[in-house]
Amino acid sequence: MSEAADLTDAVEPAVIDDARQLAVDAELVVVKAGTNSLTDDRSRLDDEKVNKLVEDVMDLRQAGKQVLLVSSGAVGAGKGLIGLTDETVEESQALSTVGQSQLMRRYTEGFERFDQTVAQILLTGHDLENPDRFTNFTNTVETLLEWDIVPIINENDAVATEELRIGDNDMLSSSVAIGIDADLLVTLTDVGGVYTGNPKRDPSAERIEAVGSNYTTVQEVVTESSRDAFGGIQTKVAGARSASEHGIPAIIAESTEDDVLAKITAKEAVGTLFVPINGDDDD
Repeated sequence: MSEAADLTDAVEPAVIDDARQLAVDAELVVVKAGTNSLTDDRSRLDDEKVNKLVEDVMDLRQAGKQVLLVSSGAVGAGKGLIGLTDETVEESQALSTVGQSQLMRRYTEGFERFDQTVAQILLTGHDLENPDRFTNFTNTVETLLEWDIVPIINENDAVATEELRIGDNDMLSSSVAIGIDADLLVTLTDVGGVYTGNPKRDPSAERIEAVGSNYTTVQEVVTESSRDAFGGIQTKVAGARSASEHGIPAIIAESTEDDVLAKITAKEAVGTLFVPINGDDDD
């Protein structure tokens, strides 16, 4: 039996099935898209990738679900437009302001094809930690959702120096999902989930289907295979785990997979599923 199968077998099939059903039944979904899911190899916004993401989100909307989109890509889009390849933190902050306007313009145009209105919300960690600010944020989100508007959330990189350095929109999306009591968190990235090795360098690496009681072992595998920080998989795993600890199923999947979000609503096995856990479910 393969390592991936051994790891997945540590999670009971009934638990996996129940988690997939929760994903199907989810009414409020947080979708996080990484920079590589939005830009080309020259760090420019890729119309085809942006349009695909929009179409995938609209699959959820047309299935009657409310969606919050947490989007990276502002700094990357700014770099592609200005032409910088190596920048200081201060320059990255300025680039984010250039890229964010381009990103929202593309999103607005993309969603307009479906007569779907979107809204922009920029956050820092302080907004989530401060009770008054967080209340204002949740009130705004609730109102937008009542109006059938898709909120598009990104870090406010222009002022969030510390967050910019660690680039943790993965944790931001998890914190948002937990804070608004979402029913599902989906992290879209440029790999097909969590693997037993780095799939970009190791052709024998296998996708791990589910994470739950096997988390400690999976975390060790990820730490070993991602020392070169491919795709930021460690923060994606940490974010998904955090959501699952709060009873929210989480999925890490490949943004380029056909109908990736529609497949989740059809209860298909997509990416790596983090099942909701209880305190006694750890290794």
